[in-house]
Amino acid sequence: MKDLKSTLCAAALLGATAAPAMAQDCPIKVGVLHSLSGTMAISETTLKDTMLMLIDDQNAAGGLLGCELEAVVVDPASDWPLFAEKARELLTVQDVDVIFGNWTSVSRKSVLPVIEELNGLLFYPVQYEGEESSKNVFYTGAAPNQQAIPATDYFLEELGVEKFALLGTDYVYPRTTNNILESYLMDKGIAEEDIFVNYTPFGHSDWSKIVADVVALGADGKKVGVISTINGDANIGFYKELAAAGISADDIPVVAFSVGEEELSGLDTSNLVGHLAAWNYFQSADTEANADFIAKWKERMGEERVTNDPMEAHYIGFNMWVNAVEDAGTTDVDAVRDAMYGQEFPNLTGGTAVMLPNHHLAKPVLIGEIQENGQFDIISQTEEVPGDAWTDYLPESAVLKSDWQELGCGMYNTETETCVQIKSNY
Repeated sequence: MKDLKSTLCAAALLGATAAPAMAQDCPIKVGVLHSLSGTMAISETTLKDTMLMLIDDQNAAGGLLGCELEAVVVDPASDWPLFAEKARELLTVQDVDVIFGNWTSVSRKSVLPVIEELNGLLFYPVQYEGEESSKNVFYTGAAPNQQAIPATDYFLEELGVEKFALLGTDYVYPRTTNNILESYLMDKGIAEEDIFVNYTPFGHSDWSKIVADVVALGADGKKVGVISTINGDANIGFYKELAAAGISADDIPVVAFSVGEEELSGLDTSNLVGHLAAWNYFQSADTEANADFIAKWKERMGEERVTNDPMEAHYIGFNMWVNAVEDAGTTDVDAVRDAMYGQEFPNLTGGTAVMLPNHHLAKPVLIGEIQENGQFDIISQTEEVPGDAWTDYLPESAVLKSDWQELGCGMYNTETETCVQIKSNY
């Protein structure tokens, strides 16, 4: 038993009838694993605030299984090894029932072996590179086929881009995503010499040479486009250098995968109008559900605070987890996992999110154009696209399938019809 409160809660749940053999310990603890300091705080602090709002709302609605939810917040401080330490602390010291957290893939890779060793449950809310499938993680952000590939298609088909600058922060998400995109672009007929790839450290600030190199790429008159997997506060310097160089979206359009409303709120957007971002949600989505969500957020946080895509991912993931716990009648990880498959919950853009057997969601793909007010004009939106854990554009991945519900395997080789079991050692 966790404490006296647990005992009282369990007794209340049992009531006068002899019902279940085991009662749920109270409170139900929800781990919140987001950087509140360091280079990623610009993006992750909002996700901590989102989780606190969702937990408070659930408690106001009566809690869960007769228990109150308790948020356990830790700060891994944009330090990737510290993410693993904090995850272990949440599971072994704080005894949390679930964790919502991480932004960067390198932080998720750091946490993954801890989550798997201790059979924890992580809901990961940010777009990522795919090429992973863990039975202990539900990936509520976009896989490459729900963001990177559709954005590239938009550049090719709608904007007529002929040369590509793939600019990313130097870690696993940009590198893997760009490997996929290089293969995809060459499959589409783009010559290898027409693809410029560059990586910079977290927090990089001197963008003058890189921007000059991008400009030089179009010296032959061909249309150049930038696909940006730059993360964190390095985006501020990048966009400032673009503006200083007099580059508009008409000259060289940029589509970003890690720049949303929160990141734009810290920028002078007057020179960024027309540049793009690809997400599964924008604050500007015109639905009643979104209007309600925005109003609740601003009432809690202030009129100046904006919403963004990873917030919606936490909103969907948290509510699916709540419903799965209710269906399972327990917070036990194995029981909740089984109850997660097929969970449906309305998204904020007018459709319905569905949890698939590969632990990914079916989500719409949206392309947004930056406006002067820091919001996005949605210029393209698809129906729900099922997330794919393994890309079709890398030969070693094209034969793999993830199905934890029927096959019990995250790396099922469809050619050999065998399950590849690889222990996480990131």
